[in-house]
This record gives sequence, structure tokens and C-alpha cells, in this order.
Amino acid sequence: MKRIFPYVLFIAILSVSGCESSSDLRETKFVGGVNFDALFAEPTSAELSVVKIDWASREYPAQNVLVEFSEAITLGAGTGLVRIVSHTVGGVKHYGAIISANGLTSRKAPVVVYSHGGDSGVSIDEEVQLVLSFFADVSDQFVYVIPSFRDETISYKNTTWQSGGPASPWDRDVDDALSLVTVALQLERGADPSRIGVLGFSRGAGVGMLMAARSEEVDAVLDFFGPTDFFGTFVQDVSREILSGNPPNLPGLDYLSNEYLLPLQAEEISLEDVRIAMVRRSAVLFADRIKRLQIHHGTSDTVVPVSQAEAMTRAMQDAGKTDLQFQAYLYEGGSHNPLTLEGSLDRAKAFLLELKTVN
Repeated sequence: MKRIFPYVLFIAILSVSGCESSSDLRETKFVGGVNFDALFAEPTSAELSVVKIDWASREYPAQNVLVEFSEAITLGAGTGLVRIVSHTVGGVKHYGAIISANGLTSRKAPVVVYSHGGDSGVSIDEEVQLVLSFFADVSDQFVYVIPSFRDETISYKNTTWQSGGPASPWDRDVDDALSLVTVALQLERGADPSRIGVLGFSRGAGVGMLMAARSEEVDAVLDFFGPTDFFGTFVQDVSREILSGNPPNLPGLDYLSNEYLLPLQAEEISLEDVRIAMVRRSAVLFADRIKRLQIHHGTSDTVVPVSQAEAMTRAMQDAGKTDLQFQAYLYEGGSHNPLTLEGSLDRAKAFLLELKTVN
């Protein structure tokens, strides 16, 4: 049940009475009793250091690895194998999938992590097969790793597997995905540990960029309209709505609201802890750690606004990334759907194929 605080009621009364417009709220230092200037101040070097130390202390060994299910699958013009696996990471049982073509040469096939969007898990039959169909002519050249993320499901045909929790969007999601990669390297002899890329959509694209920021083993990230900056205007606007009692219906925001913003409003968590949580979810702050990145984002995206891509573009440029290391494609009128981003899938395919030549 959603908690209602006096601050929210106060804001609602002001709104109804017309005492304060939405434009006034944008300029107000306090929203729902929370100091916005302090919450969204530029992250400090000390805060970045705290997060980097935390990341350096994390380990992703996969324990208790078990193949739960395996079956032949059509892959491109040939056949392959889909395996549903379970493993334990950080004391949490996690499920994911590994898909690979038959007859791969030992340690020669690049690994592509498919990092899904939304917060309802991932379907192999629908979502993953659809994505693979876009790359049909080259789909048998990669090993695919598909994490479910904790507290979510992965489904194939008539079976669903539930990963343990609690949920941790954009943070422990990364732990789950990196750990599942180690499982794939154990089980699939064709997987090349020196060529690892991530294809991510929306929330999953944010996860992919953070994977690259946290692990030197991730060579490249394909970002389709992912969140990059939790200190930017997008999250500020969303936070304002949450604290004013009108939360938008966007993936991952229930977590942001219930775990951080509302407890901050109720003085149950410190401002410092909330800011650290935002830092560790902001790939834009760690752009210098990302080896190669290609961004695809529509200018009319109403789920994750294009300002998130623009912020990441500035960060990569400021980090001195060359044209070979970074490309950003913004599509006029494009929405939160790759089919509205004309030419994006062809560019994405070419980017993935470059993994085959990464040194």
C-alpha cells in the first residue's frame, strides 16, 4: 500500500487552491519537504569515490550452477541450443538463459548480453526471439546471455522461472548480469571471454552502460534509449511528481519511490544515502570507464527523454572518446521503440559485428 505523508497532502491542497503552479514548483527549493537543491546538487568526488570503492569490493562468482532446462532452437539458418540456468550470486538465486549456435569454434564467438527493458522479466519466446530475428543473418555468430534480474522472471514456452529478490534496478541488476556471463563462459566452449558486449533497451540499456563502467571485461555497449543520469532534469521532474503525490507510471520508478524518495520524505533514510544510490545508477558519471558505446534515442521519446542520451553524449565527449569509441544517433520524431528509429537496427548489427574484430 502506498504511504501518504502530510507533505503530499499539503502540496495537493496548494495545487487545488491555485496557490502554486507547476512552474512555481520547479523553482521551489523544497518539494514535499525535501530539499531539491541538496538532493540534486552536482555529485562530489568523495561520493564518486564511495561508489567506486563499493564496486571494487563486489565479486560476481557464480555458485551452485545448474542447467534447469535445455532444448534445440532455430538460430539463423542453422540450429542451436537454449539453456535455462540457475546460479547463486551474492546469496540470491538467479535465473537466466544462454543461447548459442551448434558447432561454434572454441573460444571464438563474441558474447552478447541481452539486457531487457521494463520491470516484468523477460520472455525467450517473444522478446528475445524477436530481437534475434532482426539479426537473423548473423545471429549464429554470437553466444547470447539473457539475465532475468533479481525478483523477476524468465519464461520459455510454458515454463517460468522466478529469480530471488529483493529487486535492485540498475544496481544489483549489474551483479546478476556479470555473474551470468561467468556461467556462460563455464558452460559454452564457444564463448570468447575477451569479446563481451551488451545490447540493452530502456532500463536494460542503463544496466549495460553500468556493466561497462564496472567491469573492464565488457568491451562494448549498444544503448537503445537508456537512462544515464539520475541527477538530470528527467529524474528531477519524476521525483517532483512522486513527492507531490502524482507518481508517473514508468518502469523502475516504484523502486525509486518506495526505496528512496518516500523514505527520504518521511525522514527514514538520509539524504546522503539517497544521493549515493543515485550516483551508482548514473552511468554518465563514469563515462571514462566505458570502452565503446553506441547510442540510439528518439527525440520524441516520452518514457526516457532524449536529454538522457544528450547527457551521455556530452560525458563521452568530455572523456575524450574518439569516433571509433563512441557514436550517438538521435532520431527526429522517434519514440521508445527501435522500429521508429530508422536505420538503427542496421547500425546496431554492424556495431555487434565489430565485436568479432576487437583486440
